[in-house]
Amino acid sequence: MAAAELSRVRKSVLPKPGDTWTSIARRELPAMEEAAAVSSLQSWNLHVFMRAVGAAGGVRGDNPILPSDVIFIEPPQAKA
Repeated sequence: MAAAELSRVRKSVLPKPGDTWTSIARRELPAMEEAAAVSSLQSWNLHVFMRAVGAAGGVRGDNPILPSDVIFIEPPQAKA
């Protein structure tokens, strides 16, 4: 793959401790209606959203977002 093909990087953030989909949506997508922003974040981050909730033995409760997760705050780009 040529380096020119890799020049565009999707915008992303690392969550703050205790972040939820709602808190990230409020902070990163303030112009969007909250429910739509949460839904968009979840669809752009299926690698986090579809994680099994009990994967860590229930320690995290029902919040599957870890501070080490990469959370995309924009949709994937269409191929040119």
